[in-house]
Amino acid sequence: MTTAFSRPAFQSRVVPVIVITDVAQAVPMAHALLEGGIDVMEITLRHAAGLPAIEAVARAVPQMHVGAGTVTRASEVQAVIDAGATFALSPGMTPALCQTVIDAKLPFVPGVMTAGEVMAARELGFSLMKLFPAAQAGGVAMLKALGGPLGDVSFCPTGGVSLDNMNDFLRLPNVAMVGGSWLTPVPLAEAGDWAAITQLAREATERAALA
Repeated sequence: MTTAFSRPAFQSRVVPVIVITDVAQAVPMAHALLEGGIDVMEITLRHAAGLPAIEAVARAVPQMHVGAGTVTRASEVQAVIDAGATFALSPGMTPALCQTVIDAKLPFVPGVMTAGEVMAARELGFSLMKLFPAAQAGGVAMLKALGGPLGDVSFCPTGGVSLDNMNDFLRLPNVAMVGGSWLTPVPLAEAGDWAAITQLAREATERAALA
């Protein structure tokens, strides 16, 4: 049986997509996001610090829902589980990756870009999917089109989503949440400007409440 990530445990409708370059950034970033009203972190595996950052947050900030992003290989699944990730996301999906997360009972958000990929993910039991890259896939217009024939699934569009356009996505009935990297810019994290990240999180939280 699949463990589709259809009902996220976190409350935020805005998911920060995070590249951490130094594990020391992880815990203060988690606190900064929480202060701004965001209780979820997608810490990507794009940098070597990603996995230990997940572990640091999972251990030190239990109120933060930490997930592993950019999980693209089946061999990465057990590592993110061992680090303490409570869910995983991918820019795409492969049969091996999907079967591994299913076997591991790890909540998983597969990446899709076409109707055929949505149907394939749905057949595997997934009802929440990441539309990626959202802008290149057609953005709001694409999601509206998918909502007709495939109205029983929901999406987390990521890629090209910003503070300015996020509510255009969030107002759609088939959009559960949006993802974006604008909330945690690498330069701010490397500078330790946690107040600025809290402000970005607060702006996004307040904007999402209007959707």
